[in-house]
Amino acid sequence: MIQTINIERLDNAIKLFGNYDENIQLLCTDYNVDIALRGDSIEIKGGQATICKSVIEKMLQLIEGGEEIDKARIKYLEELASEGKLSEITGLNNSIIAITSRGKPVRCKTIGQKKYVQAIKDNTLVIAVGPAGTGKTYLAVALAVNAYKKKQVEKIILTRPAVEAGEKLGFLPGDMQNKVDPYLRPLYDALSDMFGLENYQKLLERQIIEVAPLAYMRGRTLSDSFIILDEAQNTTREQMKMFLTRIGERSKMVVNGDITQIDLGERTSGLIEAMHILKGVDDIDVVLLSHKDVVRQELVKNIIKAYDSANKDKPLNKNTKK
Repeated sequence: MIQTINIERLDNAIKLFGNYDENIQLLCTDYNVDIALRGDSIEIKGGQATICKSVIEKMLQLIEGGEEIDKARIKYLEELASEGKLSEITGLNNSIIAITSRGKPVRCKTIGQKKYVQAIKDNTLVIAVGPAGTGKTYLAVALAVNAYKKKQVEKIILTRPAVEAGEKLGFLPGDMQNKVDPYLRPLYDALSDMFGLENYQKLLERQIIEVAPLAYMRGRTLSDSFIILDEAQNTTREQMKMFLTRIGERSKMVVNGDITQIDLGERTSGLIEAMHILKGVDDIDVVLLSHKDVVRQELVKNIIKAYDSANKDKPLNKNTKK
């Protein structure tokens, strides 16, 4: 069977084929097909030509929307195609969450990310759980910056447990800010990328942006704010309850974590407990991301899949229950 796809622009075909035709070679191998450019159309024959055509058509849609296509992206599309979910990715390119300081649009790259972003827009509190590389922190920061620019909130507050096992900072050199800076660096980087370093520092000085360890949240009421708790798997149940009850009027709160990276020893993770206690409560949503939503290098996704497979048959303890 031979399938054909019309190509309206030659530059799109060049992006589709990739450097040294690496994208097309990957598709040829995975679907056992031959792919060739014939004038203003692409010809696909042999093997799984039909499903390969659907993947290529989706790749062209993404290219039209300004997205770069690489091996990880192709593998994600192939996975969706095998599950009959390829149509669900439609519209990801059209939804710009924010614009970075360098003018780069921030968009969702996976179906899971799209659900995560929509959950934040629709709810006051969102708990998101997923592995490293799924964009949990970066997308939440992008939404926070967007909300501030639209004057929906007056402050952006970002926090995380300063040290995995209880915020024991005394052994580190320097004052408190020097002690916590290494733990908050991912948050600094995301904010700097969105605002630009100079604007970010000005907002930090004016206390419009606050980046602080979780211990600093105690006793406060956080109103008119977009609040993000990162690395929440390393909060204790007491810390999590304290944090969740800080939310005030006209605020949004996002709680992110990876329950495969808990460093609390025998203590129960506040994130796992909150997931179960708050599931189904009005104005709260729990979003689960997986290896499919990893947008870093393909190797990261493969590492996560390997660990998931290795741990699948292990007995669950109180810090890994589902």
